[in-house]
Amino acid sequence: MSDHVNSQTISKISKRRALNVRIAVTAIFTAMATALMYLEIPLPLMPPLLMFDFSEIPVLVGSFALGPVYGVIIELLKNLIHLPASHTMGIGELSNFITGSIFVGTAGLIYVKRRTRKGAVIAMLIATVTLALAGVIVNAFINLPLYGSVMGLSMETIIIMSQEANRFITSELTLLILAFVPFNLFKGFVVSLVTAVVYKPVSKLIKSTYDKTNPTR
Repeated sequence: MSDHVNSQTISKISKRRALNVRIAVTAIFTAMATALMYLEIPLPLMPPLLMFDFSEIPVLVGSFALGPVYGVIIELLKNLIHLPASHTMGIGELSNFITGSIFVGTAGLIYVKRRTRKGAVIAMLIATVTLALAGVIVNAFINLPLYGSVMGLSMETIIIMSQEANRFITSELTLLILAFVPFNLFKGFVVSLVTAVVYKPVSKLIKSTYDKTNPTR
């Protein structure tokens, strides 16, 4: 009886420690991602409403280390913290959260099944393609309509603004295909490339965090 009680006590302590590690690591990656989110840069041929940053790198690593659910949580916290600095009344943050969650969530789900460098590369490639394809639907039916409504801009005005960066954008369809698809492909590729390059040293952190947060695996 005492052995059973001791076993339960040890299990509870182990789970509590794992939760504490998850919270601490989540906070660290959230802070890193938030700081990087402020370093936005415009890209050639991209409309002004699309700004690139490297904030998905720590979110992706967090998704690998803690799992896809925590990757989405970090994504959410990052955008909530950045919300007071929004130039789009929160629409940019909403868009970043949805597309970022698709990217890190997909990669995290695949990586859980194959926790190796090759598995990480495959996960990031699939996540990048998923991001580009899903991004078309998300932007067509959620982000663009909300952006136009909140900012008081018609679709025609958004297209005219986009033409200043890319003269081949002449309709909503060409805006989605010539702006959002290449932007998300570029973002996914760059984030994946940087993560792949630093994967070897980062993998030690990922494995250590995984071991500490999964004591009963």
